[in-house]
Amino acid sequence: QVQLVESGGGLVQAGDSLRLSCAASGRTFSTYAMAWFRQAPGKEREFVVAITQSGRGTYYADSVKGRFTISIDNAKTTVYLQMNSLKPEDTAVYRCALNRSPYYTDATFYTDFGQGIQVTVSS
Repeated sequence: QVQLVESGGGLVQAGDSLRLSCAASGRTFSTYAMAWFRQAPGKEREFVVAITQSGRGTYYADSVKGRFTISIDNAKTTVYLQMNSLKPEDTAVYRCALNRSPYYTDATFYTDFGQGIQVTVSS
């Protein structure tokens, strides 16, 4: 079993920055990629960013390109999401996820999720 624990959320103003962290533990040996999803009230879950464990492959949704950056630590157990120029529409619960397949740009292959953390951006 895998445990994914997110941290770093909170309330910020539009234009501010925030960095989320996701620490993975447990049965992570077959991990190929990790990602962040988000879901705002009344909206469908959105596949936001992803990164392969090697760090060589990344995916960004159009809505966050140029503003968000995903990275992974040398131990390959913690992923970070640096969010700059935040907008009110970035307000959502952000959840970290893990993928054991090579299809890291396909949201359907992410099978393990963290509990989520709230990010609120005020205007």
